[in-house]
Amino acid sequence: MQRRVFLKSAGVAAVSLAGLGSGNLFAKPAKKPNIVFFLIDDLGWTDLSCFGSEFYETPHIDALCKRGMKFTDAYAACPVCSPTRASIMSGKYPARLNTTDWFGAPQPYNVQRHWTRNKPLLPAEYKERLPLEEKTMAEAFDENGYNTYFLGKWHLGHEGFWPEDQGFDVNVGGGHAGNPGSYFAPYTKVNDLPAPKGEYLPERLRKEAAKLVRKDQKGNPFLLYFSMYSVHTPLQTKQVLKKKYKEKKKNMGISNEWITQSGRRVRGVQEHEVYAGMIEAMDNSVGKVVEALKEEGLYEDTVFVFMSDNGGLSTSEGRPTCNLPLKCGKGWMYEGGIREPMFVVWPGVTEPGAVCDFPVTSTDFYPTLLEIAGLPLQPRQHVDGVSFAPLLKGEKKLDRKAIFWHYPHYGNQGGSPSSAVRCGDYKLIEWFESGKLELFNLKEDIGEKNDLADKMPSKAKELHKMLVDWRKEVDAKMPMQNPRHKG
Repeated sequence: MQRRVFLKSAGVAAVSLAGLGSGNLFAKPAKKPNIVFFLIDDLGWTDLSCFGSEFYETPHIDALCKRGMKFTDAYAACPVCSPTRASIMSGKYPARLNTTDWFGAPQPYNVQRHWTRNKPLLPAEYKERLPLEEKTMAEAFDENGYNTYFLGKWHLGHEGFWPEDQGFDVNVGGGHAGNPGSYFAPYTKVNDLPAPKGEYLPERLRKEAAKLVRKDQKGNPFLLYFSMYSVHTPLQTKQVLKKKYKEKKKNMGISNEWITQSGRRVRGVQEHEVYAGMIEAMDNSVGKVVEALKEEGLYEDTVFVFMSDNGGLSTSEGRPTCNLPLKCGKGWMYEGGIREPMFVVWPGVTEPGAVCDFPVTSTDFYPTLLEIAGLPLQPRQHVDGVSFAPLLKGEKKLDRKAIFWHYPHYGNQGGSPSSAVRCGDYKLIEWFESGKLELFNLKEDIGEKNDLADKMPSKAKELHKMLVDWRKEVDAKMPMQNPRHKG
């Protein structure tokens, strides 16, 4: 009989006795790798030194990235957080799950209390939870003998749909909230994380992560899913870090520069000292986990994944970062909203310093990590994921024709209801308010400045049909005309 112990209290590890299995109890099983997944919140494509930033400092992440493969064309499944997070856990597109907006965003039946109430369209109705019927990646690892640990931001449903209900043995700080309320204690929105007043959340979570790494693993491998609240708003950092980057900005001679993208005022250079401090604190968290693994002799037996849940915040809410050369940011269907900094370290397999430009997306993590760990695939679950393990082994491409997005909502950051498809070098966006199609060649125009839809009507038609057919296949919910709109 298997027994499961779930502990919600912060910093206390649960012991799992699942997955002991049967057979020859005296045969020594092959060593399975530990998995450490760093999921960052709202980190932009160029917000790391190893992805081109000259202002932000990320030495620990840069060092880790050099050990593995950097993906230049990696995508989140949605330009906002909850849908992407659901896609990682489920291996399915948000449109298939009907989890297409951040959980807590307006529904069509309550939009009258929201600033979008007079927009041309009513948002599509969506589920505000990751359904328990989905077999999550954590559950797949858990049933195969892994200890499963969650830390940080969950934002995939209210109580009853939390990490401990979705396959994690330990949940440190994860609940329904999309931000911590404050990065300095008391943390008003972080579950079960009592703390002395003034404690800094990134430092607390990295200590909890190190504890889990250092605990007696009882011989079991572990999946540690460190889903940081950083660098989401509120924009808060320690004064010493703010002072550091204020001086750095002065010494570099950087001044505020502003440009316009899609009618929005955006920062034209990275120079926000508070945001820079938040990134350094996030980088230190990664460094502390790596340090703990090295001290425990687990570093060489651990696979690392690093990813952001959507693009950097650039068009609203303080506009803290600059995503150039990409267009716009979080909440938008342009590259700035969906292209992410990503790398994977698979010791002994990935060539250190390797770079891959084949497009991958967040649904792909589920089958990829199962394959890396040598665990059974779940093809009926991760139906929209394609394992990119072959890329990590040196292959140049995967057997997939296209990647899709569907966001039938108005984003807080200015984006509007839309769908998109990327096939090869071409990306097509359909805007639902007007029906307008935009076509871009991302290889030649990463900034999406030159719309080719009128110049290449056959290509636009081809990709649009592909997009429409996909929406039918996944039963994507569409926005509706808003009777309140006068226009």
